[in-house]
Amino acid sequence: MKWLDYLKFLPEVKKPEKKLGFNDKLKWTITILILYFLLSVIPLYGLNPDYVAQFESLSVLLAAKLGSLISLGIGPIVSGSIILQLLNGAGIININTQSKEGREQYQLLQKGVNVFFIIFMNAMYVLSGAIPPAQGTALNIALLIIQLVLGGLLLMLFDEITSKWGFGSGISLFIAAGVSQQIFVTALSPIINQGTGYFVGYIPLILQLFVQGNPGAAIWPALSIIATVGVFLLVVFAQSIKVNIPLTMGRVRGYNIKWPIKFFYTSNIPVIFTASFIAMIQIIGLFMSNAGMPLLGEFAGQKPISGLALWLQFPSIQDLFIQGIGTFIPQLIIYPLFMILGSIGFSVLWLQVGGQDAASVAGQIYETGLSIPGFRRDKRILERVLSRYINPLAILGAATVGLLAVIADLFSALTRGTGILLAVMIIYGIYENIARTGLDNASPAVKKLFEAL
Repeated sequence: MKWLDYLKFLPEVKKPEKKLGFNDKLKWTITILILYFLLSVIPLYGLNPDYVAQFESLSVLLAAKLGSLISLGIGPIVSGSIILQLLNGAGIININTQSKEGREQYQLLQKGVNVFFIIFMNAMYVLSGAIPPAQGTALNIALLIIQLVLGGLLLMLFDEITSKWGFGSGISLFIAAGVSQQIFVTALSPIINQGTGYFVGYIPLILQLFVQGNPGAAIWPALSIIATVGVFLLVVFAQSIKVNIPLTMGRVRGYNIKWPIKFFYTSNIPVIFTASFIAMIQIIGLFMSNAGMPLLGEFAGQKPISGLALWLQFPSIQDLFIQGIGTFIPQLIIYPLFMILGSIGFSVLWLQVGGQDAASVAGQIYETGLSIPGFRRDKRILERVLSRYINPLAILGAATVGLLAVIADLFSALTRGTGILLAVMIIYGIYENIARTGLDNASPAVKKLFEAL
């Protein structure tokens, strides 16, 4: 693919020349987090002062801050990844991601696609009126698009820096940061709603209601807090489930290790892509509805009122209690199916793209000189044995993650349930990454904390 050579001119963050210690990775991760939060509070210049934020419930899943430089968050980056995976999976692009050269080509193409989607989606938002300029002049429109594209490109850069110099990936880090911020604000905010006279934060609100002698009204905020803790504990437990494959070093007698295969084999990737895909459907549905083509459903303002866009809007348990289950029959059927089947589909695609399929893992094990006890040292045997575990776990784990996301959304905790699920999985993954790579140069307090965990 000679045309890929043109993409080599895109800026690239170099990998560190030597292994980074804990403190170095921590500094880079914290620095990127601070820069992310700074971008989220820089308002767009030239934005219509009457702008009403759209899809606020989806913004937490896209690490977006509406009305700021990162109004679309990671949406364009994830959308580009989804489209590229689908094209490669269908054989339209046909890049062999199992080889080192193929993975390098895929990553290069991924960067080019991300840049395209950052420009395209931000321009589409402004030109469609979803992010309206203060004045309809060409200069004002161009200024808004340039600011949004700049914010998107910076997020892409931050993601690459975090992946190479920090803990985990930037996309996951931004999602976890946004969700954690919303949980903290929703739980503890001391601000009083001037319209109702009640605290915005659920914990101060519960105390206020008890002091006023109205404990019955505290049921729903209390349930939200309990649901948040419940989802947290459930995901942590599920994350710890794994299958250990015994391995031995043939040349070293008595050397045996266990190769762990996690139940959530593809981690949070399937649910991130599925949730982002749902967000993309609803956003496209809004644009089509405004253009007089409500193929995905009709909208009243930013709220879907019919069609697929509405059916992918899952109700909370409070909605079911107040309005009745019969009102939400399509949502209760379609949303869980979409989330579970979508997670399975993206998990299977990610096996190939991410080099996590049985053949790739067998190659990694074979190169280390390890083999399975009772079998001769053969890469094909390794692949055959691993496929018995990896393929079923990739499907079953992804289906479970999708189901957990549905349950979390149903109980509608301190933020969107899927967001809590993602945040817990991301934070747990960062913890495992730190524990696996070591705590070189970490302070004694940090080492004691990880030993206690």
